Amino acid sequence: MLDQRLLRENPEQIVAQLARRGLQVDLTGLQLIARQERDLEQRRSELQAEGNQIGRQVGERIRAGASPTSPEVAALREQGNRIKQQVAGLEEEEKGLEARLREQLLTFPNLPGPEVPEGASEADNVERKRWGSPRTEAGLQEHWQIGERLGLWDSERSVRIAQSRFITLLGAGARLERALISFMLDQHTARGYTEVLPPVLVNSASLTGSGQLPKFAEESFRCADDDLWLTPTAEVPLTSLHRDEVIPAEQLPLRYCAYTPCFRREAGSYGRDTRGLIRLHQFNKVELFWFTRPEASAEAHAQLTRDAEAILEALELPYRRIELCTGDLGFSAARTFDLEVWLPGAGTYREISSCSVCGDFQARRAAIRFKDADTKGTQLAHTLNGSGLAVGRTMAALLENGQQPDGSVRLPAALVPYFGGERIG
Repeated sequence: MLDQRLLRENPEQIVAQLARRGLQVDLTGLQLIARQERDLEQRRSELQAEGNQIGRQVGERIRAGASPTSPEVAALREQGNRIKQQVAGLEEEEKGLEARLREQLLTFPNLPGPEVPEGASEADNVERKRWGSPRTEAGLQEHWQIGERLGLWDSERSVRIAQSRFITLLGAGARLERALISFMLDQHTARGYTEVLPPVLVNSASLTGSGQLPKFAEESFRCADDDLWLTPTAEVPLTSLHRDEVIPAEQLPLRYCAYTPCFRREAGSYGRDTRGLIRLHQFNKVELFWFTRPEASAEAHAQLTRDAEAILEALELPYRRIELCTGDLGFSAARTFDLEVWLPGAGTYREISSCSVCGDFQARRAAIRFKDADTKGTQLAHTLNGSGLAVGRTMAALLENGQQPDGSVRLPAALVPYFGGERIG
């Protein structure tokens, strides 16, 4: 969520930065609400100070010998009660204005960082790195062809169980998915991440804290009878792991990794990637999440990205790192590196991880602060997240990159102990 102080003091900066995202906004109404709220707060503080002064005068009169029921004391008390009523009325007005302001601020995306390349769409994203040698020979199959041929999943029966865009993994397919999850978690915990297995159902406050609500409600599946949603990504429960908390500064950075099933409606994507594992309503993912100090945020972003890349390299999967331009940033992100894995059957790179630094955007929404032991005040933490990795897309990449002339699939050496074999088929 954007800073209310910035809205009051430098709205031009917000307008200019959102324009870099391609958004034209008029903040006049929000500024008016913010100033009204500040004026009410100032008036309330003045009245509270006046009421406290009257309370002290009552005590002084009584200590000096005045009767508690004397006209003088009674008049002061009556004046104090009138001030209390005024303060209560101002507090209600403040709450109403604060709710209106927060409701509107929650719909604004994060401001892009100054280093983010300018651009209007994904066509303006910038390639920063390539790793590996992509296979380009003719006649390679796509992963959905390989999976169906080897009996790794069943799509038709999944429609009977649920609906389209769900998949049932079978035999070696199910074992490979499980092997990938364990491999990823082991790799990340070996690098110092704390493993978390959070609830798959999350409440509205959790979705609001991470930035999915209110703007993207239509993308998530909601339980009709409860204030609960199926999590679209482990980023949601991990953000709220420290919601409404003050973290001791010496504990930072906090680094978590979590496996969860993820659920997304994929609204507006019908007709794209209808076969295989690329775009499903339910998929598995291992998420990386950091809480850190603001001054360590950029370094943390670089390290989180490298931790995700290390999985691709260990699995011998060629990839490239793309920096998203201002017009392609996600809602909560201030800067993002997408990792795209090479799919030789499809002849293209596809996103497999999105590594983002969110600054204090999520921390402000979720009230996540930290405090040094030798200071009085608190500061908003910075949050970062990235897939480490999307499991189904990793499987797709393994099938396409590992396909052999005899129809089998060779697995990378690092995965063999987890899967229990060197080949599928």
